[in-house]
Amino acid sequence: MPDIVRIAAVADIHVGRTPSGSFQSLLARVGDAADVFLICGDLTHHGHPEEALALAKELGRLRMPVLAVLGNHDFHSGEQEQIQRVLADAGIHVLDGDTAVVLGIGFAGVKGFASGFGQRLLEPWGEAIVKEFVHEAVNEALKLESALARLATPQRVALLHYSPVRDTVEGEPLEIYPFLGSSRLEEPLNRFNVTAAFHGHAHHGRPVGRTSSGVPVYNVSLPLLEAGTSGIPFQLVEIPVTPAATPRADGGGS
Repeated sequence: MPDIVRIAAVADIHVGRTPSGSFQSLLARVGDAADVFLICGDLTHHGHPEEALALAKELGRLRMPVLAVLGNHDFHSGEQEQIQRVLADAGIHVLDGDTAVVLGIGFAGVKGFASGFGQRLLEPWGEAIVKEFVHEAVNEALKLESALARLATPQRVALLHYSPVRDTVEGEPLEIYPFLGSSRLEEPLNRFNVTAAFHGHAHHGRPVGRTSSGVPVYNVSLPLLEAGTSGIPFQLVEIPVTPAATPRADGGGS
């Protein structure tokens, strides 16, 4: 097992039925730079299984584990279950309240949902449709919490599509902040002392932020990364691997 795991992460790749040459170039660079590849939602453009098939074919060229969560575009045509099945059949770990342990690091993933941030967080009050909207946000946060709780690894990494913090959506129009993420997703990250969290969705936000307890949060939306100054169309993060403690045979303490 390596001492350091190099994680490449991107979101909002919006692959159509024919992937672009720039996407193929991105994958080539990922293959040279990283040990694990994360895709944080909006894998497809219109949410069609045919788009997922085209993506799976391209990802098959990578010789590394690929983990993903779906995004709102992947739900657009109501065929998200077929998309998830196509990707899973190609060996891609699609997380939806699920976990995976790769190279000693625990990964938990959910799509997440909207509802806003901080004191302006939408509450379940008034019309039934508002309560249903908030219920979806609460349910996604609970799925994330449950997944993180099942990980016994010293390092935990979270994949999301919607942002858990306001920091990484700043730069977007104020009017759409409530639709870009939810503070409800932040609480599980703090509670389980997550090593790093990655999300997309906010194409014009900020690349890096932190939760209230200091967990680093990376906005890996491809349009944002392409507009940056690094010249690298994905976020690369190195995480030291700390072996999990081995229980003593007698189960005793010190």
